[in-house]
Amino acid sequence: MMKIKFILSFILLLTFYAGFANTAIATVTVVDALGHKLIFKKPVRRIISLAPHITELLFSAGAGKYIVGVVNYSDYPEAAKKIARVGSYNQINIETIIALNPDLIVAWDSGNSKHIIEKLKKLGFAVFVNEPRSLMDIPDVVKRFSLIAGTNADKAITGYLKKYNALKAEYSQKKPVTLFYQYWNNPLMTINGQHIISDAMRLCGALNIFSDLKILAPAVSVESVVASKVEVIVVGGLLEQHRQWLNGWRKWQDLPAVKNNHLYNINPDLLQRHTMRLIDGAKELCQRVDLAR
Repeated sequence: MMKIKFILSFILLLTFYAGFANTAIATVTVVDALGHKLIFKKPVRRIISLAPHITELLFSAGAGKYIVGVVNYSDYPEAAKKIARVGSYNQINIETIIALNPDLIVAWDSGNSKHIIEKLKKLGFAVFVNEPRSLMDIPDVVKRFSLIAGTNADKAITGYLKKYNALKAEYSQKKPVTLFYQYWNNPLMTINGQHIISDAMRLCGALNIFSDLKILAPAVSVESVVASKVEVIVVGGLLEQHRQWLNGWRKWQDLPAVKNNHLYNINPDLLQRHTMRLIDGAKELCQRVDLAR
């Protein structure tokens, strides 16, 4: 009887270790923003990020400790400042990337040069192209990064979704308010309806006055903004910029946004970076829009 119990215990032990081994070497397949399939037979341990928002998303996925290279302005979280630089998002140093020998490079479709992305692929590197266009793309890509790196991002994702659902319940069905988002000053630039900031507007019950434009971040004229009779203007400039940008609109006294003093600034790191902090920027945006109601 004891011998039979020993044999059964041994079989169970072998089954456990076999299951553990299968989990450890399980193949992970992910699809990037361009629909390209990437297959990983083991968790990646050397990652290069080619955009500040990608760096932050990787940290949110629990993969920050595996990042070996980032681009300039990758300054959040604090640990990102200590990682080796491989250039800027629009000027990548290929030699530095080769020397770092990454398992994975994460690129930004609308920010990085298409030529550079293709060159990295031709050199044999695994390249995951990232391009969040909606608020729900954020937790989705964080989950993919956690699968690739073999980490657990469930807590971060749950927290994000809780905030998203709360904002949706409170604001999305309220009276629509027209909004102009100023991305840059000279030339005057905004975002179209496909941009992730426009999705944040929709969550707040705001209407992007330039949603129909074809270019993701188009240049527009001051006259077209004034003609729209827009109710709210939000600028994304830094502290030293936003006062100047907002004051530039005050001469248009007949514009509803100016007449009613609905001119606001929101920290661009919260709205213009496609990260989990964007939901906090969306909350600020919703609160500003609600004032105009």
